[in-house]
Amino acid sequence: MTAYALTDSWTMTRRELARWARRPVAVVVNLVFPVMMLLMFGYLVGGGRGVAGDYLDYLVPGMLALTMAFGLEGTMVAVTQDLDKGVVDRFRAMPMADGAVLVGRAAADMLQSALGLAVMIAVASALGWRAERGPGPFLAAVGLLLLFRFAMLWIGIHLALVAGRPELVQAVQILVWPVGFLSNAFAAPGTMPDWLGTVVQWNPMSQTATAVRDLFGGPGGEPGHVWAAVAWPLALLAVFFPLAVRRFARLDR
Repeated sequence: MTAYALTDSWTMTRRELARWARRPVAVVVNLVFPVMMLLMFGYLVGGGRGVAGDYLDYLVPGMLALTMAFGLEGTMVAVTQDLDKGVVDRFRAMPMADGAVLVGRAAADMLQSALGLAVMIAVASALGWRAERGPGPFLAAVGLLLLFRFAMLWIGIHLALVAGRPELVQAVQILVWPVGFLSNAFAAPGTMPDWLGTVVQWNPMSQTATAVRDLFGGPGGEPGHVWAAVAWPLALLAVFFPLAVRRFARLDR
């Protein structure tokens, strides 16, 4: 049964990857937008409030974490379009593993997210940013970023299944913005009002950004946040992965 489930999931993944070839502009936009954000905050509006050292070393890990939180609307729209057009109903009528459609969509998103990380890191390196602690911590930081993306992805999939229609996705995905900007991606929490700094510090994205800064050896990193950066995504997955699977299983009821 596991082999059949993996085969079905890979088939659905290839289906999603085939969309990339038909929509190259959308793929390029998804890769370029985070780079534009990095350049804008790094050179136009970035001030490094409360940051000791080079602001770019503080900003890059925060932007990498922000990139993992944003861009969910592509996956959410794809899920709702399949629902709206009856594609999911046709797949569910076939002898395929339950949830293979969702797993395939998630796998394709993770591949695109990994590609986006690579582009962002390459651009940051060209701007002079460096990871100072070697390949082991570097790979651990990338792993934390992808884990955070995986958790955010299943939140997005669940919300897309709840929304049900592509036109509702825009309203739902706005909820991602508070997560991104109520974080320490751009400024240190110590420069904020006490209540706001507390909210920012408890933000799961802030935990990931702080842990990644430590693993990269940049300013603003704290070793103790690595465990929190693992615990938060796992907790979110424990809630939203079963919710998404259950919602998908009940679509025909």
